[in-house]
This record gives sequence, structure tokens and C-alpha cells, in this order.
Amino acid sequence: MQTTLSEEARSIARADEAEAILRACVHCGFCNATCPTYQVLGNELDGPRGRIYLIKQLLEGKPVGATTQTHLDRCLTCRNCETTCPSGVRYHTLLDIGRAEVERRSERPVKERLLRAGLRRVVPNSSLFAKLLTAGRAVRPLLPGSLRRKIPASAARALPRPPVRHARRVLLLEGCVQPSLSPNTNAAAARVLDRLGISVKPAREAGCCGAAEYHLNAQDAGLQRARRNIDAWWPAIEAGAEAIVLTASGCGAFVKEYGDLLRDDAAYSAKARRVSELARDLVEVLAVEPVEALQPPGSTGKDRAHRAGRIAVHCPCTLQHAQKLGGSVEALLRRLGFDLTETADGHLCCGSAGTYSITEPQLARTLRDNKLDALEAGGPDTIVTANIGCQTHLNGAGRTPVRHWIELVDASLASS
Repeated sequence: MQTTLSEEARSIARADEAEAILRACVHCGFCNATCPTYQVLGNELDGPRGRIYLIKQLLEGKPVGATTQTHLDRCLTCRNCETTCPSGVRYHTLLDIGRAEVERRSERPVKERLLRAGLRRVVPNSSLFAKLLTAGRAVRPLLPGSLRRKIPASAARALPRPPVRHARRVLLLEGCVQPSLSPNTNAAAARVLDRLGISVKPAREAGCCGAAEYHLNAQDAGLQRARRNIDAWWPAIEAGAEAIVLTASGCGAFVKEYGDLLRDDAAYSAKARRVSELARDLVEVLAVEPVEALQPPGSTGKDRAHRAGRIAVHCPCTLQHAQKLGGSVEALLRRLGFDLTETADGHLCCGSAGTYSITEPQLARTLRDNKLDALEAGGPDTIVTANIGCQTHLNGAGRTPVRHWIELVDASLASS
């Protein structure tokens, strides 16, 4: 796409990067065919091609207002368009640049500013989030339905984790909301890894990956969290930790980009690159391990499948489009003998998308209900996923229960 950046745009830090991405786009429109918001709204400006054009306009010096901001806000950053794009356009990077520039040039209404400031304050802070979740649960019956559905009725519990006792060691990102909303996810991961002779070394100083703030246009704050995580992990990396394991695919997608996002930081570029090289989604780790050997003699995959019932797999966008690991969870579960249903339109987003279900609730509910209709078509007993945001969002509908897939694997091995 022919592009001529304005003098003002050329002064922003990533101007050359934005221009290169814009020039890579041939405006073919293939991306619209797989864009969830375009499918729902049917508006060219609510698809990737239209949003790219809006970003091009603002970087060429055209006026920016609420309309541009609205269409960019509606993007889920699911990156489905990147999977579809024949030209390899790095749309999510361009969107980050465009959103930051719109934020700088156009002030939001007070209500929106307060909501986003609150999300940036609460979501990345695991202890504050836990306290507010506990308080919200106490008054849950009194809350409006839209808010009540986001608060689980009962507190989730984690089974014990094994001690650090093996020569093989990995790090595990605890995350920000997952310790409160699904504390057994990381505990289950630690137990399965322990059975394989791999210990999880604690690094409590590592918390939120930084994605929540970064994608809410507090990009400097998000990168500062990335630096804190790198500092927390670095001693264990120097001591030989073989991987940084991520059980939330949204976190995994962001940590794998640390090296790119901090490439111009002289103090952190090399360390960030190493962290991204070591980052592994949990399914990547287990895919190359002899998980089948964990079952005791006489136990079969059919036994586990019978106990678990039929399973539908929701593959998060951050796993299939960002990390390019679509189908990997399904492959592992089939190796272990689980009975999986088929799901139509598995490439489409469920509407969670970090804080999107809060900032764009109507669109998020539509996408969620469409996704659940597709997942439930095969009559599953349980839905599994690989991201806490998707898990919580889908569970909020009160339909088929949704769990992280590692809990299913852990429970099946424990009962074998």
C-alpha cells in the first residue's frame, strides 16, 4: 500500500516499522473473511483492511477522532487475519502503533478513561485482584447481571504442588488473574511435569506478563512488567532452567515477543531475546515428553476417556494465530485417548481477548454465544481451553463447564 507518513508521524518511535507494515499490505481483503468483528458487524472499518486504512490515514496526518478510536477499539487482536494474510502483514504490531497514536491525539470520554485506568490498576495486580474478587463474591447476588456473570459463585481450589526435587527444572509464570480464578491450573501443570521428572522452580517475583497494560495503551507500563519478569527469572536461567512454561496462551504469546518489544533496550535486549527463546506453552513441553508412559500397567486411554466423557476443545486465538500451535492440544489429548468432538469455525475468537469482554461487552457476548453454540454442537460433557481469559469468559454463560486442559490430564493420570 502506497504510504507517505506525515512529519509528525515520522517523529514517533516506530514510524519506520509502521510504514514497512503498511507497504506490505496489498489490500486484497482476504483478512475480512476470517475477522470475527467483520463477520458480526459487516462494516469494512470493523475489519483488518479498514482498520489498516484508518491507521494509514492518521499516520499521514489526517484528523483523528472518536470514530477512528471506536473501530480500532473493536479489534480483538485475535490475529486471525495474520494467519489468513498472503503477504505476511504484521497487523497486530501496526495496531499497537496506531492505537497508541490515536490515544495520544484523541481524548477519550471520562467514563472510558476511568474504566481503562481501573483495569490497568486491578488486572495486573494479583493480590489486589484477589481481594476484589473475594469482595465481589460476597455481594454477588446484589450485582447487576452483566457483572455477576463475571464473578464465579464459589472460590476455586488448588491441590498441592510437589516439591522441587528433580535435576530437570523449568520456570512457570504464575500470572495475574489465574491464581485467583483457576489456581489449580498451574498446580496441575506442576504435578504432571513432576511425574515426568521435571520440577517447577518458583519465581514468585514474576507476575503479570505485561500484556494487559500494553494492550490497554499503557505500553511503557507493560514493558516495565516484562523487565521485572526478566529480572525475576534471570538467576534461574543462568542456573540452567530449560524453559519458561506458560499455561495461559495469552501470556505465552506476549512473553514470546519480549525479545522483539525490547530489542532497542540496551540493558535488556539480549536477556529479553533469551527469555523469548525459552518461552514454551505447556502443550509444547508435553508434546515431546512420554506422557503416555505415566499411566500405570493395565490402564488404557479408553478408561480415561470413559471417565472424562466427551470433550470439546476451544483453541484460543493466542495459541493458534499468535503462537501457531493450533491443533496441538487436540493432538496431545488424542494421544492420551480422550474422546474429542469436532467443532466448526474453530478459528474464530470467543470474544474474551484480554479485557475486551469488559470494554466491548455486547460484541464479546455475541462472539461468546456463537462460540459456545459451535462447541456444544457435538454434545460435549466438558469444554477445555488453554487460556484463563477464554475459560472465564465462556464459563460466564453458565452453560457447559469449561476447564483448562491440563486439569483434565492431571485428574485422569491421578485416577489411573
